[in-house]
Amino acid sequence: MITLVPLASINPTAVEMLLDAAFGPDRFTRTAYTIRGGTKPVAALSFAAVEDGVLVGSIQCWPIALVDDDRLFPLIMVGPVAVVPDHQGDGIGRRLMTQALDAAAFTGLDDALMLIGDPDYYGRFFGFSADRTARWAAPGPVERHRLLARGDAVPDSTGMLGPRVAETMPVAASA
Repeated sequence: MITLVPLASINPTAVEMLLDAAFGPDRFTRTAYTIRGGTKPVAALSFAAVEDGVLVGSIQCWPIALVDDDRLFPLIMVGPVAVVPDHQGDGIGRRLMTQALDAAAFTGLDDALMLIGDPDYYGRFFGFSADRTARWAAPGPVERHRLLARGDAVPDSTGMLGPRVAETMPVAASA
């Protein structure tokens, strides 16, 4: 049985090993890593999938921003969603995405979410689209149609994606 738990309760080394298994050791060269910069994941939106005490999946969400001249548009970058290779296709990634999106809605952080991913999959199952991302730039190679977003506060603006510093983190709504 797969249980979803806060990612903060998992040994960070196990998470890194999972990410290596899912994406390969060259994952640090991907544009998403540059966008996230040195930020820490948003703990309230990051989860692990555990089976019999073993980490089999994870999702992390990150504080980033779209910056244009003197404007900063706060965003939450969803992903990576990682699942150990022998459990891929079992629905664990979809469960992790749903958990993260539900947590974002519960905490009031769901108004400006973005990710880099397959538009058919993330559009059909989770409501992400490239409708407002056409003028966004990324600090590295990215297929434009894979820059996806959802939420009422997603800017339809020019700008460069990058990390957001802690003092500009949104305050979660109280429960």
